[in-house]
Amino acid sequence: MANNTVTSPRGFLAAGVACGIKKSGNSDLGLIVCPTGAKAAAVFTTNKVVSAAVEVCRRHVKNAEIQAVVVNSGCANTCTGQKGIDNAIKMCAAAAEQIEAEPGNVLVASTGIIGVQLPMKKVIAGIHKAAAKLSASASAGLDFVTAIMTTDTRPKQAVRKLDISGAEVTIAGTVKGAGMIGPNMATTLSFITTDAAISKPLLTAALKRAVGDSLNKLTVDGHQSTNDTCMILASGLAGNRPIVSRCPRYKRFAKVLAELCDDLARQMAHDAEGATRIFKVVVKGAATKADAARAARAVADYPLVKCAVHGGDPNWGRIICAVGSAGVKLNPGKLSCKLDDVTVFKNGAPRKFDAKKASKVVSQKEHTISVDLGAGGASDFCYGCDLSAEYVKINAEYHT
Repeated sequence: MANNTVTSPRGFLAAGVACGIKKSGNSDLGLIVCPTGAKAAAVFTTNKVVSAAVEVCRRHVKNAEIQAVVVNSGCANTCTGQKGIDNAIKMCAAAAEQIEAEPGNVLVASTGIIGVQLPMKKVIAGIHKAAAKLSASASAGLDFVTAIMTTDTRPKQAVRKLDISGAEVTIAGTVKGAGMIGPNMATTLSFITTDAAISKPLLTAALKRAVGDSLNKLTVDGHQSTNDTCMILASGLAGNRPIVSRCPRYKRFAKVLAELCDDLARQMAHDAEGATRIFKVVVKGAATKADAARAARAVADYPLVKCAVHGGDPNWGRIICAVGSAGVKLNPGKLSCKLDDVTVFKNGAPRKFDAKKASKVVSQKEHTISVDLGAGGASDFCYGCDLSAEYVKINAEYHT
């Protein structure tokens, strides 16, 4: 079968196993390994409270070479004190020992319930078990994806191929996340691999831009996690001329990376907790880009808008209300709104429209809400999803 997993680029192995962190017995520990070593970059949550894994990973990602990533689900290892930090370091050391690397050359990530210590005997045994199963196969890549899931209902993966200086370069990624998503310059847990030869500074720049224009534009519930991490590893084995400047080759790589991240963001929105449909809020006519971003996020986060979308209700009043309460500069006399191509509000006044057509638009799996603030020339966007009773049920029962 076609390999659309993180093992698709040259130089990467993966595995996923059940080690007993989750009471369900589901898979809960994953490994990605690059035996030849990779350049790495990452972005993290901007929450002031962070997991032990984030603290350790922030240090390790600065190293020139990374050889592995170890990830657990079912336990966030957050608010766990020095013991939690020590356990994150032990995870790196255990993975490093299995592949004959240094602990500092291993990145770590965790996701799950906050305030619980990792069952380290099970985790270490799981790392040994995963190391024994490492493979470059598509099934191994899928095993890794399955191991990082919590309330996700399905794996979320994407792959892109591009030509750089006559060599085929592959970029592949996976993302975990269905709730507690309102990243603000981070993401949920996302792991991207590529075989491109590219310098570490440019890899970092490309990742920050890609995440800023995709995964950071998604809000499910407006709540930022303590564990948000997005990382990319580049093996350099594609055979392309190394990218060491912001030349056309870099721009091509960065563009495709951004497309892949956007794909993952939309998959996350579709798999959001309890979601049945997603929408994109596009705001233009803003005085500044920051105002456009703030207004778009306000609409995407507005519970009454999300409920209306769930019911297929073209309730433009809630959209205008959300924009008006966003604290941005706007011109009430020029304020306008469209649902796909249906204009429902223009120049500060309601427009006659076909309610059945508008309802059909809102009832689609995806639609676009366009708002013009009439205050300038800046624009931005945000992805959101509907709010259902199932979201409440999932989060009411998450811990128990």
